[in-house]
Amino acid sequence: MAQKTESQPPPLLAPPPRIGSIDAYRGLVMLLMMAEVLKLAQVARDVPTDFWKFLTHHQTHVDWAGCTLHDLIQPSFSFLVGVALPFSIAARVAKGQSNWRMTLHALWRALVLVLLGVFLRSMSAKQTNWTFEDTLSQIGLGYVPLFLLGFTRQRWQWLALVVILVAYWGLFVWWPLPTHTFDYAAVGVPDDFKGNFVSGSFASHWNKNSNPAWAFDDWFLDLFPREKEFTHNRGGYATLSFIPTLGTMILGLIAGGWIKQSGAAWAKVGKFVLAAGILIAIAWLAHETGLCPAVKRIWTPSWTLYSGGWCFVILAGFYFLIDGVNLSSWSYPLRVIGANSIVAYVMAHGWEDFIIDSIKLHTRPDIFEYFGKAYEPLVAGGTVLVIFWLILYWLYRQKIFIRI
Repeated sequence: MAQKTESQPPPLLAPPPRIGSIDAYRGLVMLLMMAEVLKLAQVARDVPTDFWKFLTHHQTHVDWAGCTLHDLIQPSFSFLVGVALPFSIAARVAKGQSNWRMTLHALWRALVLVLLGVFLRSMSAKQTNWTFEDTLSQIGLGYVPLFLLGFTRQRWQWLALVVILVAYWGLFVWWPLPTHTFDYAAVGVPDDFKGNFVSGSFASHWNKNSNPAWAFDDWFLDLFPREKEFTHNRGGYATLSFIPTLGTMILGLIAGGWIKQSGAAWAKVGKFVLAAGILIAIAWLAHETGLCPAVKRIWTPSWTLYSGGWCFVILAGFYFLIDGVNLSSWSYPLRVIGANSIVAYVMAHGWEDFIIDSIKLHTRPDIFEYFGKAYEPLVAGGTVLVIFWLILYWLYRQKIFIRI
């Protein structure tokens, strides 16, 4: 009689390898965010040279339409969420997770991201600051649809992108323009604000705090307990921006799918560059004609395309150098940051003052004035940056990676 053998579970698939270019790009994004501690604007006021003014310009957001390097931080962070998703799904499939379990995890991740964004925005408030324009909250609000799109063919992902952007553009066009009696000052837009487009023009559908995204928040945010009634966001940011932000994440999802496919690295880089050229050209044309201005603060559809194009350019550079021609050693400091991006994000929101005050307390109050009072913010911020990196380096060496 043949001996019975116990049935063995099917072997698990091998998890996908880490892509160095993704970690390095993510590390650059977080470095730019953490570098706000350098207080370059303060240095530029005391040392008004063209050099410091140039750096300050690219460490601040434009008032409304346009773009600086700093304006590409949030699109890049959102884009990279999409890039990483195909690999995240593949890793969970390799562990044998079912679709329903992965979906529950996506729901949990979305909730945690939204609430973490609210928590960070509330750190200096007297009560919970229920606002959802934070980068993490915006990603969380769009994460579940992005996750579901991760199981579809790329043609459906492109179609979803078009539908989202056209529908969001249509919402702003459909929304009636404010009358000549509209009180802009009451919604935080002073008379000398230079960002708004000419009143009555087609582009003025995207003016600050007089658009449908602002109107939605004027209703929606008052449903939550607040210190005082919500009238406007000072920067013009809005909850509904998560919809076109989802478009940015879909562009990242498409890019991640291209990376995951087999094929030569140069061919993938070619796809990135071609996509970048097309996206930036469409966005530029829409902006210059006034059909849809590129405004990061309300994440207009043209901004989705323009910033997404630049994300493709940056990814192409990192992918070519690191995964294409295997020149990766230079990117190690960035990969250390990128491997724990959530930790880096949280550190960039509240640790700075504690570190600086502690160093002054345990040394001397003028410890950061070695190069003079004018450069004190730069020296103090640089010290904080080094400490941030050392913390992330320790986590990296210990193989501790915080995930949501």
